[in-house]
Amino acid sequence: MPVTDSLQTAVQDTARAAAQAATPAVTETSTSLWEMILKGGPVMIPLAIFLVAAIYIIIERLIVINRSSKVPHNFINNIRDSIHNGNIDSAKAICKSTNAPVARMIEKGINRIGRPLADIEKSIENVGKLEVAKLEKNLNFLGIIAGIAPMLGFIGTILGVIRIFYNIGQAGTIEVKYVADGLYEKMVSSASGLIVGIIAYAAYHYISTMIDRVIFKMESTSVDFIDVLQEPSK
Repeated sequence: MPVTDSLQTAVQDTARAAAQAATPAVTETSTSLWEMILKGGPVMIPLAIFLVAAIYIIIERLIVINRSSKVPHNFINNIRDSIHNGNIDSAKAICKSTNAPVARMIEKGINRIGRPLADIEKSIENVGKLEVAKLEKNLNFLGIIAGIAPMLGFIGTILGVIRIFYNIGQAGTIEVKYVADGLYEKMVSSASGLIVGIIAYAAYHYISTMIDRVIFKMESTSVDFIDVLQEPSK
């Protein structure tokens, strides 16, 4: 009986070992984000440059516009009091101490006090145009990136398809291993182009909206300043 049990155990162990040998070992492989990006092909280089440039422009513009939009709540009231009291130098000092496009526009108008009202309005308008141009600096580049990045992704898609057919042609057979590299390049480049384009597109319109708010504040303040000049002095 013990001999039979030992023989049965040996047979079971042998069958188990044979089954393990017949079953192919499954190895878990993981691909890092960097490795996945590298599979996107040469198109990823300009896309990476566009992404870095877009992020730089976005951060730089947000800082500049945020600073430009900060104007003291009683700014125009202080200007009104100084002008009505005949203290022009005090009004200029208030403008110089306020680092904002609105203050530079009003300062130009104060410097033109004594001239015809149309000349004052024209000088304020000219300064306003210069200030708006400063706010919109490099903003067009975001629009360019938003348009070109998806196109570069599409080029990567074409290159990936070319790679697929080239590999199949060289191998003379259709197998996954000959198609995988091209599919990686196709999908990764397309996704990357769309991501960069969406970031640039969304940021372009968001920053444009912020600039429009600053422009509205500039226009309303300039109108208030002209009204101050037309008010009777105390």
